[in-house]
Amino acid sequence: MRCLYLTHYALSVPDPFYSIFAPMKHATSLQHLGITQLNDMQQAALEALHQHDNVMLLSPTGSGKTVGFLLPLLERLQPNTGKIQALILAPSRELALQIDEVFRRLRTGHKVTCCYGGHDMKVESNNLIEPPALLIATPGRVLDHIARGNVDTRSITALVIDEFDKCLDMGFADEMADILNQLPNVRKRMLTSATRIDELPMFTGIKQVTTLDYLEATPVESHLEVRRVNAWQADKLDTLLSLVCKLGEQSMLIFLNHREAVERVSTFLTEHGVVTDFFHGGLEQRDRESTLTHFRNGSCRILICTDLAARGLDIPNIDAVIHYHLPVNEEAYTHRNGRTARMHASGVAYVIVATDELLPDFIPDDLHFESLPDAIVLPPQPQWVTLRINKGKKDKVNKVDIVGFLCQKGKIDKADIGLIDVKDMFAYVAVKRSLVDDLMKHLKGEKLKGRSANVFVV
Repeated sequence: MRCLYLTHYALSVPDPFYSIFAPMKHATSLQHLGITQLNDMQQAALEALHQHDNVMLLSPTGSGKTVGFLLPLLERLQPNTGKIQALILAPSRELALQIDEVFRRLRTGHKVTCCYGGHDMKVESNNLIEPPALLIATPGRVLDHIARGNVDTRSITALVIDEFDKCLDMGFADEMADILNQLPNVRKRMLTSATRIDELPMFTGIKQVTTLDYLEATPVESHLEVRRVNAWQADKLDTLLSLVCKLGEQSMLIFLNHREAVERVSTFLTEHGVVTDFFHGGLEQRDRESTLTHFRNGSCRILICTDLAARGLDIPNIDAVIHYHLPVNEEAYTHRNGRTARMHASGVAYVIVATDELLPDFIPDDLHFESLPDAIVLPPQPQWVTLRINKGKKDKVNKVDIVGFLCQKGKIDKADIGLIDVKDMFAYVAVKRSLVDDLMKHLKGEKLKGRSANVFVV
């Protein structure tokens, strides 16, 4: 495989192109995302896919890769063709949904459909009857639709595989090979990765690739501090409880290596009065969405998870990362830590080490030791509680409708309402915990946009 490497410095020449073409043509769409100017990586990606057929985009998590590959795709989409023109593959449901949300916020006028495991196959099949211009999917689910004849791959001319390295790590090589073998007319390919890949697999069909390497192009001052916490027992549960109580109201991700351990630790903390939630790949899709919603809106400050949460999730900056289990390799360690101290914010990563454990080579030996209190004081409950309303986009309900419903019928102030997330069939909304009992009484039997609305605390 022949690689042409373009760095930050090599791409600094065509600035006039970016200053005239990209901002003007996409200004309106970018405004919907709150973006006034593309960063260097996004500008380079837009230009590279114009000039080259095969592009590998290497850029850290959280650097804006999604916009970096959506804009070049948007350039290629033609209106009213009635055919699928571009396909984006993502390794996880959450990442697929995140890409879908960003594209919808661009308000391009092009139809987009998102397909993933755990979603209702009948709903997806109905959405594909009128083919979207852009299809976003996880590998297994798109193969299901191809096999059922729901997707005509002959019209697809552009392909993006987001987090290609993670797709390989998660064992999707065979599925991706099968998909690519059924894309006879693809002319443009972009693979993104947060880590370097020594050699692209043969199934990609890429013999020559242009690589945009932004992994180290723009050095970022590190605001991450890593500390060691000694556990005096083989089982670290009591040590974890003490650490969590010491951190108090900070938001934190607690990483473990196995699903069963995730649930066991969550149960332990919950039984000791600490509000937690857990996240791993074995959960049903609705549970995964609900968990992430709780974490984003502040209804839960502590998320116990596998490395699935280390990458590809749209979650806010985290105050602290806790390595309950030592990471399996340096890449996992890096991505876990990358969930805090993002975008110039500060953060702390804690490594809990049992007496019989040795730190791997990629974790420094001279870490600062974190002392724990002799007596624990439970952190206060989160300020917010999440409600689920059984009305969503399919019912023509939006955020403004929900705010009006809660204020007028629920008799609370707008300031008492937190983040609102409207899905197709329902909506999540955060409200002040102190008001939820009275609010639920007021909402009983009330209607939203003329229809009965069932509201639950979740």
